[in-house]
Amino acid sequence: MITITADLVKQHIGKRKADAHKGDFGRILIAAGKEGMMGAAVICARAAFRCGAGLVSVACSRDLFAVVHAGVPEATCVDRDALMAMNCEELAEALSIYDAVAAGPGIGVSEEVGEFVKKLMDCYGGPLVLDADALNCIAKFGLKPENSSADIVITPHAGEAARLLGVSVQEINDQRCESVKKLADVLGKPCTAVLKGAGTLVCSENEIYMNTTGNPGMATGGSGDALTGASAALAGRLHSGKAAAVCGVYLHGLAGDIAAAKLGEDGLMATDIADSLAFAMASLQEQRIGSDRTEI
Repeated sequence: MITITADLVKQHIGKRKADAHKGDFGRILIAAGKEGMMGAAVICARAAFRCGAGLVSVACSRDLFAVVHAGVPEATCVDRDALMAMNCEELAEALSIYDAVAAGPGIGVSEEVGEFVKKLMDCYGGPLVLDADALNCIAKFGLKPENSSADIVITPHAGEAARLLGVSVQEINDQRCESVKKLADVLGKPCTAVLKGAGTLVCSENEIYMNTTGNPGMATGGSGDALTGASAALAGRLHSGKAAAVCGVYLHGLAGDIAAAKLGEDGLMATDIADSLAFAMASLQEQRIGSDRTEI
């Protein structure tokens, strides 16, 4: 098992060049939110920006665009209903402008959403972060990618992992290492699996990484949405689902630690974690990056 440390993460997220522009840091699409659940989309998008994404678009229903614009004025909106109506070829073309895509937070569980998640897995060719209701759709409808070239990252908590593997939550918690290995193969093609919780685990390419940041105050609604946004931002920047997952869980936990140091654990909210990602990213620049690079 490999321990995720600050040195490991810093070697993959360097300082921005003086002549950098927003296109250098990833164009991200986040399919999230529905009526009554738009907070998930807002938290996800805020986290993506705070984790360094250059451009963030939220795919949701047109009548909910105003919620996104109010919560994250820096984000743009895309008509999700139009995307869901596309065939695979059309969707692949529409998504080709994005460096990474995330889907699931607050999106709902239905056959229509399941079909969209399936098309994302089959038709998109870049890093694809799947969380929350995207995973619940995969579990409920038995979805599997076919001939997929997507670099898929799944980020379940214990409950979602139990549904994906068809076991109890207790079994997931009792056998976390074995569970995360099984999750990396649950789609029928290799993917990067993140098993959230105390000591979050990441499994990819038969390697298991254990996170060293985070605190109990992060056990709050929306915390996972912040991780989804952070992971998507890093996937767009690093062009690797595995690297994004490893760096993302560390920075997400560090942001939670920074927020808890200021606010305490009991009063921590997901928006505090999302906004503290900026401080977590800044902390990576406090020490000089060594010359010996450790590949993830």
